[in-house]
Amino acid sequence: MRALTKALVGATAAVGIAVGGLATTGTAMAAPAPAQQRTVSTEAAPLAVVNLGLSTAQATDWQCQLRVLGYTPGTIDGRLGSDSWKAAQRFFNDLGLKAGKPDGIVGANTVMALQRFLNMNLKENLKVDGVAGAQTKAAFAEYANLLRSIC
Repeated sequence: MRALTKALVGATAAVGIAVGGLATTGTAMAAPAPAQQRTVSTEAAPLAVVNLGLSTAQATDWQCQLRVLGYTPGTIDGRLGSDSWKAAQRFFNDLGLKAGKPDGIVGANTVMALQRFLNMNLKENLKVDGVAGAQTKAAFAEYANLLRSIC
């Protein structure tokens, strides 16, 4: 959970910096905006990339499997962004794993669906709690390693 929190804080900071940078493009000579105007709310913004412990190669294999199965994960680039997670959520929902609305946000419902999926396919005994802890990440990586020959 601590790693997920650190990733969330890091990604939120990166989004804030990027959006703040775009908002001020072309105003290099202007006076800095007051602090209240530079604050960027990221409450509703999904994280850009959530690989849940997968390496780029493993994430590429997961994206490839989604595409082979008829789901559209966006660009196959090893970065599990919102398009990849929307595809995974649709896939999980079609399997009856209850990922919730396909919104690309890796929340508790999506993680619980992933845990159910890993329990089914790897005969794991993961606690279905919606927390992407070390065991869930390790099982996801193990599953992704099995996908090597698909793409």
